[in-house]
Amino acid sequence: MAEQLILTERRGHVLLIGLNRPDKRNAATFDMLRDLAAAYGELDDDPELRVGVVWAVGDHFTGGLDLADIGPRLGSDGLDFVPDGGIHPWQVDGRSLTKPVVMAAQGTCFTLGIELALASDIVVAATDTRFAQLEVSRGILPFGGATIRFPRAAGWGNAMRWILTGDTFDATEAHRIGLVQELTEPGKQLDRALELAERIAAQAPLAVQASLANARTAFREGDAAAEAGLGPALASLAASEDAAIGMKAFATRTTPEFVGR
Repeated sequence: MAEQLILTERRGHVLLIGLNRPDKRNAATFDMLRDLAAAYGELDDDPELRVGVVWAVGDHFTGGLDLADIGPRLGSDGLDFVPDGGIHPWQVDGRSLTKPVVMAAQGTCFTLGIELALASDIVVAATDTRFAQLEVSRGILPFGGATIRFPRAAGWGNAMRWILTGDTFDATEAHRIGLVQELTEPGKQLDRALELAERIAAQAPLAVQASLANARTAFREGDAAAEAGLGPALASLAASEDAAIGMKAFATRTTPEFVGR
């Protein structure tokens, strides 16, 4: 039986999604990307799941794409690997996850690893992590969202410094420019990512999803579109069971147990 390239594990309301090709530095094959997209679809579709944690088995997050496997599959429209029910892990096809993702990186985090980070909501990295957007050194361009998201996350000059040179940079630089939100000792990155995910999962899920959706509307469509959606979103949330639970918990100084309704 073939080894699973993508591991999934449920821990309460959190779905762990693990890259599992450590002998190849988790370089992604077509099948691996397909299974990753399927895992993202599972996270999005299951109402019991509230947060995803993307991590990697072994010493490295990913060396990038396995070009020997991926290269021959590139067509006129790029790379089509998302199965029915799946969600593009880089979210560059017009559909975004409705739930947040926390990513934990270590070792090598090249190309698609950076783009997974940029498509995530919070990134934790071990201090030994090395990053590189290598595509220009391979004769192609980043096609997983780096050209769109990297300049917005890090600023134009910071993004172009790394996209246009293909140079490697360290975790301190990734943190400085905003690609990474927290640094940990090597080996502690997944624990910290899980802590953050569980903290998010303890909040009202409808409120978390509405906050994420409004922020993404601002990102994709501009401030005016996001502003127009604030009132209706607030009215909908205020009428929810979770809002009543939250208000009661505030009044009684107890910890709320949200139900997602």
